[in-house]
Amino acid sequence: MSSPFINTNIRLPAYLLEATDKAVEQGKAKSRDEFIMQAIRQELEALKRAEIDGELAEMAEDTEYQAEVLQMEAEFATASWEALQLAELES
Repeated sequence: MSSPFINTNIRLPAYLLEATDKAVEQGKAKSRDEFIMQAIRQELEALKRAEIDGELAEMAEDTEYQAEVLQMEAEFATASWEALQLAELES
């Protein structure tokens, strides 16, 4: 099910509109609207990736989290070793 569309007006510098029209002419999008929606989607995805990267960076500096990871690794070490041995036997 698609989202409803809402009409909006935006102001763009002439050079951006010209570049958008050129991209549409080259077949990179079906229309100005589609091109702008693609650009917004890509920017939102980049912002989300940056947010996730920031959270991962925080985890790397979090000593409590690092201690938990080391504890889990120790608890699963035997199972991991056994799984590796089984995989080597099967190959």
